[in-house]
Amino acid sequence: DSSAMDTAAQAGRRGSSEVRAEGLMRGACAALATASALLMGLDTQTETVLLIRKKATVKDVHALWVLTAAVGAAAGYHLLHLLRCLYLGRFAHNPCRNSRALAWAFLLLDKGCAYVTFAATVAAAQACLIALDGAQALQWNKVCNIFTRFCQQVAGSLVCGGLAAAGTALLSALSARNLFRLYPSLSRPRPHPHRSSSTK
Repeated sequence: DSSAMDTAAQAGRRGSSEVRAEGLMRGACAALATASALLMGLDTQTETVLLIRKKATVKDVHALWVLTAAVGAAAGYHLLHLLRCLYLGRFAHNPCRNSRALAWAFLLLDKGCAYVTFAATVAAAQACLIALDGAQALQWNKVCNIFTRFCQQVAGSLVCGGLAAAGTALLSALSARNLFRLYPSLSRPRPHPHRSSSTK
């Protein structure tokens, strides 16, 4: 009985440390995604071009607006998971014990969040390359030569969005690990056929 209690206590401590680590990663991803959304969403600059006042905003480029929405949703998603980790670490007796349905849901949501954030960041980066270098075939000028501060703020948002996507990918790997723990038959090593025959 004492050995069983010690094993349960060790499992509980291990589960609490894992929940704490996940909470730190969720908080970091939420902070990065929030920073990306704020840098992009609040980015405006007004300059005079050929005696005409022009204002640059993220709504001028659809890919930038999509990235703002994507990282904003990712920030809210990670914040909800952070609250879940805080609750499990404080009140749950066995934080790592989840149902298989919840484990599958967390894995799919983490993967979807990582894919959407990464795709939106890459699409926005491609649009920024056109703004940075221009497109001579289409007679598009280099926009960043005019709206320099706007482009610099967009670059900072892209860096934060890329880091948030990478962190979410790591969290999806952690979710996959927690899911496979609920399938003990998959993690147990199968007996070697030669060994089983020799024992007979």
